[in-house]
Amino acid sequence: MIDTHCHLDAAEFDADRDAVHAAALAAGVTQLVVPGVAVAGFPALKACVDRHAGCVAAYGIHPLYVMQAGEADLAVLENWLQAERPVAVGEIGLDHYVAEIDPQRQEYFFVEQLKLARRFDLPVLLHVRRAIDPVLKLLRRHQVRGGIAHAFNGSRQQADEFIKLGFKLGFGGAMTFDGSTRIRDLAATLPLESIVLETDAPDIPPAWLNRGRNAPAELARIAEVLADLRRMPVADVIAQTSANARAALPAL
Repeated sequence: MIDTHCHLDAAEFDADRDAVHAAALAAGVTQLVVPGVAVAGFPALKACVDRHAGCVAAYGIHPLYVMQAGEADLAVLENWLQAERPVAVGEIGLDHYVAEIDPQRQEYFFVEQLKLARRFDLPVLLHVRRAIDPVLKLLRRHQVRGGIAHAFNGSRQQADEFIKLGFKLGFGGAMTFDGSTRIRDLAATLPLESIVLETDAPDIPPAWLNRGRNAPAELARIAEVLADLRRMPVADVIAQTSANARAALPAL
């Protein structure tokens, strides 16, 4: 299995990161994509993925961190992309859920990072919370080589638009709640070739964790939920979603 979105470098794992990683491997999660959120964290992110087998980095400035970012941070990111050749630029995008984060500033950093992704011919890991249509608009204007729309929670029409642009859609803990009817319907009916699995650990915990800390080992049960929704063997779901992840992120 491939966890296409896991913040293993987060402070929530400082006390037991090695054990969390070992548990993921034991659960069959052989690769983890660890996205960046701010340039100050890039060295620690690199140290994390270098230390833990199967972990790979993406580097980017998260929309919730743009208020602390400056123009110089884009130059730093450019240097890291050139030196490290990560699997993707990310986590980047827009977040219109948190009202105090200036949307114009978010858009500026998003567009500049899309330009970097184009320059380095890298896919992107997208944050699209409450901002799917604005993200799609900017992707049409600044086309990149695809990637993953992380934690997808839109309509079927919006899903189809991402797919047309060459993106896979990330499904994880939100899909495990019985009340998440739209997400579960999408997970059951979208082309399986368009879906990748993720945890977003330590965030978006699945239903069985009762709002506790999420971890990459939970991907095994998340895969089982997707298999149940689609009424197919879990081995087939794992094989196809892993192939999808490699298609979205060729450096895997």
